[in-house]
Amino acid sequence: MPEELFTKKNIAIFIALLFHLCGAIGILYSPYKDWFIANTPLNLLLMTVLLFWMQPNKSINFFLFFAISFLAGMGTEMIGVNTGRLFGSYQYGTVLGAKLNGVPYLIGINWFLVTFSCGVLLTKISNWTEDKYEHIGVRIKPWVLTIAFVFDGGMLATIFDYNIEPVATKLGFWHWKDVAIPWFNYICWFAISGQLAMLFKKLDFDKDNQFAIHLLIIQMLFFITLQIYLP
Repeated sequence: MPEELFTKKNIAIFIALLFHLCGAIGILYSPYKDWFIANTPLNLLLMTVLLFWMQPNKSINFFLFFAISFLAGMGTEMIGVNTGRLFGSYQYGTVLGAKLNGVPYLIGINWFLVTFSCGVLLTKISNWTEDKYEHIGVRIKPWVLTIAFVFDGGMLATIFDYNIEPVATKLGFWHWKDVAIPWFNYICWFAISGQLAMLFKKLDFDKDNQFAIHLLIIQMLFFITLQIYLP
């Protein structure tokens, strides 16, 4: 029984839950709110290390997806920050650490974490759906599956961003020129993350990273909780 409990997967999930739970309590109810916010980069880097640790069969294509999603995230965000032509008019604060042309390096990592985790979850759902249809003698055409995957990938990542935005501005991660967050931001998120979902589906690497799904759910619950209770 103890051996079944202390598996790599359970240890990684426990650490992710512990850090996010402590972070939520520290930000909402402790006098050390600023300390917890300032350590956001540590939390994000640790989650990245755990995801890499839990990734089975780390192939070249896995690292290729990491590199492209990181560069795509950094590139589009630099266009957004410096021109306002993507996402809208916004600037990053100092919380997320070192920057390149106004964009924290951690933002590129975050693009990878979000799109990869969404991709793993949708792969599970897509495979399950395809198996169910084949069980009743119906075969879904590959192009239909691809379109559905790209649309759902873009939508899921955009929903994730929608939950982050109100909290991130309150915590000083970034701030918008206007009070209201522009819908153009979400349109750009959908378009860019949809393209990365397409890349995720096309690249051949092991997509059975169970921790990525748990991390996506934990982070979603973390930001929803802060969105509800953060003054």
